[in-house]
Amino acid sequence: MRRVTTPRLQLALDFVDLHRAVKVAEEAVAGGVDWIEVGTPLLKAEGLKAVRTLRGRFPELPIVCDAKTMDAGRMELEAAAKAGATVGTVLGVASDSTIEECVEAGRNYGIQVLVDLIGHPDPVARARFAGKAGADYVNVHCPIDEQMRGRDPFDMLRAVAGAVRIPVSVAGGITAATAPTAVAAGATVVVVGGAITKASDATAAARGVKEAMRTGVAGIATTAVRGATDADVRRILTEVSTPNISDAAHRCPVWSGWIVTAPSKRFAGPAVTVRTIPGDWAKPVEAIDACEEGDVLVVDAGGTPPAVWGELATNSAVNRRLAGVVIWGAIRDTPDIRRLGLPVFARRACAQAGEPKGLGEIGVTLRIQGIDCRPGDWVVGDVDGVVVIPKARAVDVANRAMSCLEAENRLRAEILEGQSTLARVMDLAKWEKKVLSGESDGLERLPHGAAGEGR
Repeated sequence: MRRVTTPRLQLALDFVDLHRAVKVAEEAVAGGVDWIEVGTPLLKAEGLKAVRTLRGRFPELPIVCDAKTMDAGRMELEAAAKAGATVGTVLGVASDSTIEECVEAGRNYGIQVLVDLIGHPDPVARARFAGKAGADYVNVHCPIDEQMRGRDPFDMLRAVAGAVRIPVSVAGGITAATAPTAVAAGATVVVVGGAITKASDATAAARGVKEAMRTGVAGIATTAVRGATDADVRRILTEVSTPNISDAAHRCPVWSGWIVTAPSKRFAGPAVTVRTIPGDWAKPVEAIDACEEGDVLVVDAGGTPPAVWGELATNSAVNRRLAGVVIWGAIRDTPDIRRLGLPVFARRACAQAGEPKGLGEIGVTLRIQGIDCRPGDWVVGDVDGVVVIPKARAVDVANRAMSCLEAENRLRAEILEGQSTLARVMDLAKWEKKVLSGESDGLERLPHGAAGEGR
């Protein structure tokens, strides 16, 4: 295959199930995808069978085996070539000798070599080395974990593309909206993953990216736009669900077991925190004046009656344009609160109120159901519960939650289109943890504390 001189669209198949990867590839090729990448997760899950299968299904298209080789360059490039790969990848952080071995193997076995600059401290210098070593491409790669923190690859792409003569590919959350930026910044291969693989219609998504690359006009992204600002966080957190957020944060626990006054509404905002005693409603009411528009008032009132919140406090919160109120305690006037429409979550309802004694504090760390909530943490609530996101992780968790939602949308489309089931689409049986009761795993057990001693 000749080196690329005009921009090409590469589809990154970062699946762990081959049958799902093939289905998306078929849709995306119909939409104009030029190259197909066996992504690293797919390669790890399915092995070189994935390369062989896609080569058989698409005999005319270049297949990229994204092994991200770090050692044994000759062996891995040979294996990829014999499986049918057109291009094999080696990490830029690998040793000079490994990259040189990959290049030599490429010459011997007829496979092109791409040096992936992901994680390298000096990508421009490494790209120059790759060119001198005889590599066919370099890849500017913003990893998924960096994308989730609101970063993109374009500044690095401009620097690398301006420093080398070999073609440069780019990967890192690219959509139809940003593909023209990638081409203008110097990419000759634009790698797109989730914007196509998570779309309910991968054909239309691929066509949209190709059109944007061809015309230089930003298209409409079929998946959500990531973000790094507070405004982006609020936008995303009002689009995703608390289950999406819990999944995104490694199945984090949530506050549950609430009375919900507006079950059809979702709220999200930074926390203003209050601690008081059951029935003492002075500090919760005073805290309303400390809130800004879009804040969420979180009150720890011990989880028991008497009530510390009612209809008059809710009217005040509506006037201050709060996003929601969470009361770990009791509320009253619930029909009136429902009429006002502000989402109020409470542990209990109780007609009896206490006295405004003024005990407690505003702006303190709360611990409710074993979960800490600090002032400024993001709080999101819907009918499934309330989740707290530490302020420092808000961008990361919000972006990952949107990624979870997009993955669910794709799964739903596959289930409905094929009249299938979730277990079949996800091939759950293959991924069940295999534990054989009563059988030894063949490992010698060491006394507690003995492992690693003396090393």
